[in-house]
Amino acid sequence: MVHRIEPTSDPAENKSENTVSVGPQAGAALAALDSMMELAKLYYERCDFIVAIEKYKVASEQAFASKNYEKYLKCQNHLLRMYAEREDVDAINQTKEALQDLVLKEGFELNAKTYYTLGICAAYKNQFDVALDYFQKSLAIALASDEKADICYAINGLAVTYYSLDRLSEALKEIYNLQVFFQVMQLRDLKLSSQMMNGNIMRKMKKYDQALEIFWDCYDLLREEKNLYMYLQLLYSTAATYRDSGEVDMARMYFKLAKKSADPNNLKYLSRHIETQLTDLGVTSKEDYDLVFDAGSHSVLERKKGRVDFKNQFILLDMLRLFMKTPGQVYSKEFLVKQVWKQEYDPAIHDNKIYVTIKRLRKLIEPEYEKPRYIFRAKNGYYLNKNTKVLLEQ
Repeated sequence: MVHRIEPTSDPAENKSENTVSVGPQAGAALAALDSMMELAKLYYERCDFIVAIEKYKVASEQAFASKNYEKYLKCQNHLLRMYAEREDVDAINQTKEALQDLVLKEGFELNAKTYYTLGICAAYKNQFDVALDYFQKSLAIALASDEKADICYAINGLAVTYYSLDRLSEALKEIYNLQVFFQVMQLRDLKLSSQMMNGNIMRKMKKYDQALEIFWDCYDLLREEKNLYMYLQLLYSTAATYRDSGEVDMARMYFKLAKKSADPNNLKYLSRHIETQLTDLGVTSKEDYDLVFDAGSHSVLERKKGRVDFKNQFILLDMLRLFMKTPGQVYSKEFLVKQVWKQEYDPAIHDNKIYVTIKRLRKLIEPEYEKPRYIFRAKNGYYLNKNTKVLLEQ
């Protein structure tokens, strides 16, 4: 899983941000902008990205209109992260193109923050060599101007990119560089993100105990932050560490915890990776199947209809179980009578009985009785659609 890059710092955290004297009207506009960004960040941390995107777009427009380009870039960085989690490639491309147009057509300043944002765009498109170049340029400018917050974010961008390229020793070096700054700077989100990155580097280096120890420290920090997004990232990293160390049961537990809290509509990227990991670990979701046969409760879970209770209808249940064992297999009337009713086939007795039973079974499980998708009649019998995804639970 690609580790996500933290957006630029919040106004309250970035002590190096330039401040200027403003009149009452401009001061009110700035206060309104700050309030909108704080509201957007609240929704962001709750993983309500649909609302957060809306709020950050409003804040971005306000910042640009007032020529507050630092806050404009902060909004873009948050938006990029949410676009990446929602796997909205078009939005990422549009953001990068808009930023490049500002630089080329309107003389938008190519400062440390601008290069950092361009680096994020490239990283989210998996263009890691390009991202490295942007982050290195961002760092060079930040160092020249001694903007410590910008230095920290550029270093973090480099660390994440090196990690994504499996250049672990270089990634670890950048993490250690960041720790020096954290002794004198209060960048809470970035500090937590870098610690999680440190843990993931340890995991990739197969130093699993060290990785878990770092993650436990991160859990302690998160108790104060109430940041659901970071919490889900931490659950994933913990699960991945247990998986890599061979503790499969613990890995399943943490991946399941992450899945339970992750909204797939807002966190498409993370949710997709969680599902992949659970599948690889032998955990399947019932939602992946058209029909789930639950022998214990004498019921069947159908994808659209939900749970269908067969109650005391054992003949119907036995017939459906037979069909579900081998989708696509055609069962003759003779075979069905022998397996389901335990009798010898007699056309005068059983033809109508089979017809009525199939009709009742269809009414129970077919989402649209007049347009069956599961049970079909063949020339010499009946069968379950071979494309039906089935799960038989004992």
